[in-house]
Amino acid sequence: MIYGYARVSSNGQDLAQQLAQLTAAGCTKIYSEKASAATAERPQLKRVINALGIGDVLMVTATDRLARNTRDLLNILHLVQKAGAGFRSIAEPMVDTTSQFAAVIIAVLGIAAGWERHRLAERTAAGRTQAIARGVKFGRRAALTPYQQAVALQQLEDGNTQRTVAIMFNVNQSTISRLLKQSEGVKSN
Repeated sequence: MIYGYARVSSNGQDLAQQLAQLTAAGCTKIYSEKASAATAERPQLKRVINALGIGDVLMVTATDRLARNTRDLLNILHLVQKAGAGFRSIAEPMVDTTSQFAAVIIAVLGIAAGWERHRLAERTAAGRTQAIARGVKFGRRAALTPYQQAVALQQLEDGNTQRTVAIMFNVNQSTISRLLKQSEGVKSN
């Protein structure tokens, strides 16, 4: 049996063209939904994958209708393969796991997924570097302002316990402990 899967990202888009293409390509049952590929909640995709049996085929008009990136596509293809089914894309005829070149196609997609992850890591690192150059601070915001830190340290010097100082500033005792260690580290340098 040939199952079709059609998806558009928003309610403003129309599924009609995909449905017509899948019907013309021989799909006997078509699952469709209006959901962003970025969301993991695509119930119709889950339904069609669960419906697949040995020898069945899952068909889409284009791989971007099925997956948001190459890694996602590989994960979905793994589920299809686990069901004993094949996969075809109308727009990308080379993405056909029912052919004798299925292993080659999956290997190439795996290489593409690795390259895609590498490029994403590079872009993220470059963006982080640019943000630091602009003065953006990463990490959690300090629980105490510099003035509060000075007052807290003074309270500790005056003999108050870490627990008491923490209660005074409505913070966890570990915050005061870290502040004390940090200030002792600065004094010893």
